[in-house]
Amino acid sequence: MKDLKFYYMPACPFCKKVMQYMDRNNIEVEMLDIKADPKNQKDLIEIGGIDQVPMLLIDGKPLYESDDIIKWFKDNM
Repeated sequence: MKDLKFYYMPACPFCKKVMQYMDRNNIEVEMLDIKADPKNQKDLIEIGGIDQVPMLLIDGKPLYESDDIIKWFKDNM
């Protein structure tokens, strides 16, 4: 199993799109809200170099864009 972390912001419509897909498909990963904990936002920027959500961290490698994240889930989960 890969080490997965999902960085998101509750108000972000693209984050909601991914989370709805995850809910419908019973996909559970570590969820990191960048607004609830400033450390999560700091880590997000340090890891990927940009302040952009949604971001799925896959074994230490960032993946952005909701459609790309959903495609990764379809192909790997």
